[in-house]
Amino acid sequence: MISGIRQPRYSKDEYARRGNDMYEHQVRPQVEQGNKGKIVAIDIETGAYELTADILTASRKLLAREPDAQIWFVRVGHPGVHHFGPHSLGKTE
Repeated sequence: MISGIRQPRYSKDEYARRGNDMYEHQVRPQVEQGNKGKIVAIDIETGAYELTADILTASRKLLAREPDAQIWFVRVGHPGVHHFGPHSLGKTE
């Protein structure tokens, strides 16, 4: 293993299951109100999380606390972290 590169310890399905379950049952009730659009980075092993405006800041803060974190990202109030298509560019019609 190359130093500094974390390797996933779970299959994609298990990673997604753990991340979604942890967000829905433990984190969401604590962060949902008043934080729509913010990013939550969750360590799917410990339950530690960070809530910030962007992915980079959230991951840096979480990794400072949990250096070996297996991070799952969620955008509060949205089905996905990133937006694609015309609305992602700020275009409205």
